[in-house]
Amino acid sequence: MDNTFLTLFLFLLLSFLHRPISASKFHKINQLNTDLLSQPTSSHHTSPSPTKYFEVTKPIKLPKTKPFSYNVLHHDFGSTYGKSPVLANYTPPFNCPSKKFSKIVLEWKATCKGRQFDRIFGVWLGGVELLRSCTAEPRPTGIVWRVEKDITRYSSILLSSPQNQTLAVYLGNIVDKTYTGVYHVDITIHFYPSHHDTKKFNSLAFGSGFHADLILPISRNLPLNDGLWFQIQNSTDVALKEFTVPQNAYRAVLEVYVSFHENDEFWYSNPPNEYLAVNNLTDIPGNGPFREVVVTLDEKVVGSVWPFTVIYTGGVNPLLWRPITGIGSFDLPSYDIEITPFLGTLLDGKPHLLGFSVKNALNVWFIDANLHIWLDAESSRTEGQLLNHIDKPLAQSLVYDFNGLNGTFLTRAKKSILSSGWVRSSFGNITTSLVQDFDYNNSMVMGKNGDKQTVNQLIFFNNRVQVKLPSSILDLVDDTYRKFSIYLDTDEIEKDIDGYLLVTNVSLGFDEEKYKSEDSGFSNSFLNNVQDGQGTMVVKNNLVVSGVGETQQSYKYSSNENCYFRKVGCSNYTILYDEVKNSCNKRSNSRFGLNFIRKLPVML
Repeated sequence: MDNTFLTLFLFLLLSFLHRPISASKFHKINQLNTDLLSQPTSSHHTSPSPTKYFEVTKPIKLPKTKPFSYNVLHHDFGSTYGKSPVLANYTPPFNCPSKKFSKIVLEWKATCKGRQFDRIFGVWLGGVELLRSCTAEPRPTGIVWRVEKDITRYSSILLSSPQNQTLAVYLGNIVDKTYTGVYHVDITIHFYPSHHDTKKFNSLAFGSGFHADLILPISRNLPLNDGLWFQIQNSTDVALKEFTVPQNAYRAVLEVYVSFHENDEFWYSNPPNEYLAVNNLTDIPGNGPFREVVVTLDEKVVGSVWPFTVIYTGGVNPLLWRPITGIGSFDLPSYDIEITPFLGTLLDGKPHLLGFSVKNALNVWFIDANLHIWLDAESSRTEGQLLNHIDKPLAQSLVYDFNGLNGTFLTRAKKSILSSGWVRSSFGNITTSLVQDFDYNNSMVMGKNGDKQTVNQLIFFNNRVQVKLPSSILDLVDDTYRKFSIYLDTDEIEKDIDGYLLVTNVSLGFDEEKYKSEDSGFSNSFLNNVQDGQGTMVVKNNLVVSGVGETQQSYKYSSNENCYFRKVGCSNYTILYDEVKNSCNKRSNSRFGLNFIRKLPVML
């Protein structure tokens, strides 16, 4: 064990809630009384305004033109669990005076009253997923929330066809005497006309602002009684989708959507199977805390996703996410994999297979993808060849020391994938290479005979795309560096036969740096997004009877074009402070150096 690894091990060694009695205790706690914590005490009979929930993110940069707004769906989602998605006809806005749009924004707006769990949902157009999200959990006085997502990259499916397409929305909800919340939903798409003609003049797609000419849905087909996503139930389960690529394609990017649920909702806290076996714990999710989404093309690995640890609005301590929701919970991140190096093998006009699996998976993972394809308008057929492909085997290690229900566990993993290939089109011979580098560390400490558990996890992810053009001296480079961090400490105290006091501390971080060089110049952007939460809950007979949750968030974004800063804090539905700035100090250009590592207590 080298000094660097030992330092990291000591730095990460912290604890989280183990569930020796009920695996569902941390997963979902019935909140029959938490919505009473912040009821108005005034004697007036006027109805209070609904609470506004929100996810902290930078505003979408919009053009100054007036948008053409199209309400696509209005629906009340009540008893919809296990039923078919709600469908609506979609027609491109051909009655809008402008036919060129520089920005397209999807707006989801919903209200709800009563009591309800968080529910995952998806929005698809022609089988192409536009949004994956989680509902907010309501209160008797009502809530409202809105999600705005830039969907300009889906322009080809939103604008290109005059024929009707099907918009599908799946939100599996249950309404009964206990869970009374019905989600009243409106989906509106806003089309912002361009100031000028946006014709591409057959420009290459590798520069910014050029969106795919065609998007193929890599999802399940309608009709069905669930979402259009594939469901991965275990580590041997593989979801497959057949597709065919037009023979004049010259670039292909696979956009992957991922979410995790049930026994793997908190996969990063799952103990190793060795620990469960020795302690004869049969009702606790296991398989350890490491997960990898593997993407294959005709059974050959083309890329991986090591996902961000999204905490849904009912997770950990539900009071932490009222009204500030967890990072990524209202707009789950998708992950792009450049598969252009493999394009030469797909240009034969024959069907091919994309596959998805999850290493160490327990039920259930929802996965689908969108295949973005750029076409050569000056050619009826392109050609290409895979030059190099290296899928280094996953290097994984587990070091543990436990006695009974107490112990320490350190899980590490590394992986790299490299591919390169050329495509010949009317633009000339273009060589594209992709390098993915992953580094994973998870420390877990069990204490107090399983009543106390701490998890500290870091994922480093480097995705580099490099393009050699025939007419350019410099290569086009697109580098993305991401760091996903989570620290989670949960302790059960004051236990008795009817219940316990649950104390939780959580820190969630999403850091991203992007470097891009293209024919228009060099650009970069930096994002540092951190949430810290502290909460307590008194749980009686698996019901929350009292509690408090406090959350603080710092969001910093800067790029060549703009800068955005927001610092906000809340406690049990109440905003304590909210500072917003559209300018901020220049920050270091280091790629997740020491200044990015959050200072946490060390468990010696």
